[in-house]
Amino acid sequence: QVQLVESGGGVVQAGGSLRLSCAASGRTFGTYTMGWFRQAPGKEREFVAVIRWSGGATAYADSVKGRFTIFRDSANNTVYLQMNSLKPEDTAVYYCASDRTGWRNPADFGSWGRGTQVTVSS
Repeated sequence: QVQLVESGGGVVQAGGSLRLSCAASGRTFGTYTMGWFRQAPGKEREFVAVIRWSGGATAYADSVKGRFTIFRDSANNTVYLQMNSLKPEDTAVYYCASDRTGWRNPADFGSWGRGTQVTVSS
């Protein structure tokens, strides 16, 4: 079983930056995919970014491409989401997820953290 704990959320003004962290434990991650998803009030959970633990391949939602960067620290089993040029529409609860084969679809991910709130004020 994989345990995931997110941190780093908060309140920031539009144009600002935040870095989210996801600390993973409980399993080896050589063949896992780690992803970030978000859910705004009244909306469905949506894909933000994903990274393969082995090899480091990444993918991003069009809405965050060029502003957000996902990267990993293998030594500490931690995945990060660097968020720059934040917009009010980025406001949501951000979740970290892990799966052996998932990629962009949140339904394909079996392990989830509790989430961290990101609020971007205009």
